[in-house]
Amino acid sequence: MSDVETFQLWIDGKWTDAADGGTFDSIDPGTGEVWARLAAAGPADAERALTAARTAFDDGRWSGLTSAERAGYLAKVAELIWMESDRLTAVESHDNGSTERKAGIADMTAAAQTWEYYAGLLAEGIEDQVFDEDMPVPSKNIVTRQPYGVVVGIVPWNFPLVAACWKIAPAIAAGNTVVIKPSPLASASPLLIAEICSKAGIPDGVVNVVTGPEASLGEALVQSPMSDKITFTGSTAVGKRIHEMCSPQLKAVTLELGGKAANVILDDADVDVAVNGSLFLVYFNQGQACISGSRILVPRSMHDEFVAKMKAGVDEIQYGPTTDPDTTWGPLISQAHWDRVDAFVKGAVEQGATLVCGGGRPEKSPAEGFFYAPTILTGVSHGMDISCEEVFGPVATIIPYDTDDEAIAITNGVDYGLSNSIWSSNLDRAVAVARKLESGTVWINDGLLLNNRFPFSGWKSSGVGVELGPWGLEQFTRIKHIHVGEHTGRDEKYYVAIVLGEED
Repeated sequence: MSDVETFQLWIDGKWTDAADGGTFDSIDPGTGEVWARLAAAGPADAERALTAARTAFDDGRWSGLTSAERAGYLAKVAELIWMESDRLTAVESHDNGSTERKAGIADMTAAAQTWEYYAGLLAEGIEDQVFDEDMPVPSKNIVTRQPYGVVVGIVPWNFPLVAACWKIAPAIAAGNTVVIKPSPLASASPLLIAEICSKAGIPDGVVNVVTGPEASLGEALVQSPMSDKITFTGSTAVGKRIHEMCSPQLKAVTLELGGKAANVILDDADVDVAVNGSLFLVYFNQGQACISGSRILVPRSMHDEFVAKMKAGVDEIQYGPTTDPDTTWGPLISQAHWDRVDAFVKGAVEQGATLVCGGGRPEKSPAEGFFYAPTILTGVSHGMDISCEEVFGPVATIIPYDTDDEAIAITNGVDYGLSNSIWSSNLDRAVAVARKLESGTVWINDGLLLNNRFPFSGWKSSGVGVELGPWGLEQFTRIKHIHVGEHTGRDEKYYVAIVLGEED
């Protein structure tokens, strides 16, 4: 890779500069240095992208294809992602600080499999439902789903490649066209996915990506009358603002927002298994995941043993440059985010928590970059800020409890409801607890394993709508009922007498 790469906007099937020629820098979180320069789009560029998407939808170049035809294009995108995985892995690592180990295994697989899944779903055919009815009159009734039109997708910085695929693949599978706005902290991989879509033969204007650091760019996309549907992944605060902006037009919106997941260890769990699972749940991507299981609820009798084994597990983490395949620990996204995470940890200690390990910069990490040590806090009460607000960093809070009902109450006692996990050797008991947890996803004896085939949704302040699976595909369609009445005379259509009276 060159010292500083450059990326333009992707609009209407080609690379293009921002209208005013503006650019902004992307910082490699692993080094703290500029690695790329990107075009800084503004409202005029949003208009260009939306116009390209609108034209591509309205003229039927994509929406007019059959499901089977679109499936072929999606399958080709998946094939090209695998072929270009080395390039995508390197870009993802430089752009958002992922270790190449994590990006090359988890992100590439999730990205390619998203396209493969929706290609397979389309290949099976999305058929209309047809019903013959006798009441109130004989008729055939067709229930069909049709695309919205132009979808705007706003993508977060923590998993930009995967999140972009989650939005683009089902949206265009349903026949929509899209305009994607990535986070300015990590914008490069969604641009490359747009280029791959073009290489796969997807027509110009179907997939567009505009990048830029100004809030006016996202607002222009969301509020434009040319956008028909908004899908956003990010913070609850921004999600609420987007929901407000969509309200005047009653615009359809899907929001996947913040989380504060609990990781509940039941008293019949194998401690070693639960510890290993918890290490993954808390520290995957350095805790920069809305589904991170940072609140670990442990039976009081198991507490000290669990804490000791968690700390021993932290000691096994491998530090080094993010480009080293043996490195298992990466940086946080930015210095500003590092400061935010550190403030949460210091605040918890001030409120009475005990710092078992971590806090601040790890001694073994590279000298440069935004690295934060894997952190464990005990003595955390349910009312502390760190126990109810989303930290989005590598901080485990270990909270003791005495009964299942108490664990359920603590788990549900936050504003969020995205995901939770349970560890138990008694699966019937674990399922019974899972049914009482207020979240869209519950894992039992596993964690963070999102599956393209099954729904991912947030309850409470964690979101609106569904992603993934056939349910996620339906989010990008509008339902329509077509009533086909028989071509009969006035006698058979008795209801007209309500207005016209009876015939002589």
